[in-house]
Amino acid sequence: METTRLIIVAVGGQGNLLASKVLGDAALLAGVPVRMSEIHGMAQRGGVVESAIVFGDAQSSIISDGEADILVGFEPAETLRAIKRCSKDTRVITNTAPVPPFTVSVGMGTYPDVEQIKKLITAKTAGLVAIDAMSLAKEAGSPMSVNIVLVGALVQTGALGFDRKVVEEAVKRRVKPAFLDVNLKAFDLGFTAAANA
Repeated sequence: METTRLIIVAVGGQGNLLASKVLGDAALLAGVPVRMSEIHGMAQRGGVVESAIVFGDAQSSIISDGEADILVGFEPAETLRAIKRCSKDTRVITNTAPVPPFTVSVGMGTYPDVEQIKKLITAKTAGLVAIDAMSLAKEAGSPMSVNIVLVGALVQTGALGFDRKVVEEAVKRRVKPAFLDVNLKAFDLGFTAAANA
């Protein structure tokens, strides 16, 4: 079975780990072998959280620089920061809504221009799907559903080869019933937005 290597980067609190678990469950439901690992860098203080997921036959979940087939970024500057994990063949899906770090909030730094971030990513990879996942999450009913918006966008690209219904079933298994309708709507909005991006 062909191997697909996915990196997900986010700021702490954006739901990276839930998104990873949903995709892992979807792989198992589809009969695809999967290996996962996470790096939590000061996540509770707004630091980066990175997940590596390898679908298919692989001995390890380690994804070296230049090896990612897909990069999903929940925050644009973090997506750019992870560009070293990509090659000219990598497909990138990113949220365009910034989460400025503390240093920017207190005037000790400046946040990079999102349009410039998009240009830099496009120049170094096979393609970019850039959507305002925060706006779509709010439209779905909760800003906490940014992660599932981006899962929907990823599934729409076909990069993983998973059927939409399999991933929706994984969402149903992982999300608490009280939040299920919001998350299914978020998935649908992300899926539709990626089709039009």
